[in-house]
Amino acid sequence: MTLLIVDDHEIVRKGLLASFAVEECFEKIEEASNIEDAMKVLRISRPDITLLDINLAGKENGLDLITKAKKENIVTKFVVLTSSSRKGDFVKAKELEVEGYILKDSNVEDIIYGLKCIGRGRKFYDAGVETQVKKGQNSHLQEVLTEREYEVLIELGKGYTNTQIAEKLFITENTVKKHISSLLGKLGMTHRTEAALFAARQWRRKEDLGVK
Repeated sequence: MTLLIVDDHEIVRKGLLASFAVEECFEKIEEASNIEDAMKVLRISRPDITLLDINLAGKENGLDLITKAKKENIVTKFVVLTSSSRKGDFVKAKELEVEGYILKDSNVEDIIYGLKCIGRGRKFYDAGVETQVKKGQNSHLQEVLTEREYEVLIELGKGYTNTQIAEKLFITENTVKKHISSLLGKLGMTHRTEAALFAARQWRRKEDLGVK
């Protein structure tokens, strides 16, 4: 596969080039230090994967490269390689449908593994970033909701009925309804189903929901 590395630090680019060069899976590797140069390479070479940093020189945001490329219908798999673990950067990158998000403090072997996975059609998101973002979201919910409302929200995510939630939490069904009404208001939602879908997305893995 062919690869474009976009990073304003030459030492980073050269280090990655040296590490990737020994891998047979990379047929051609090019580099760019800014969005303008990266667009030139993208227009001509159309690399399979574009590995980019978010914080570029001159206050450029690497994610803007994705928007520009899509406007020109340039097809490449974008992978963010950055030192930023900020929730906002990660969320925006996922909204732009990047194929991967990897932190720069990862081992080179892990970066290469991630790129190979992406080359085979899979997505690869650094587990550390996803965990940090998930913790941040859960922490915010726990600040907004009461402990009981938070528990009810989790049960909604499992698809339980009000009766089932009441039985599990040892409260009345009417109390469950009151908690749901309250949490809907706090979360700016209007329907029970909306909250259930939100919770299901929030805790996708069974272990996050406490399901054995």
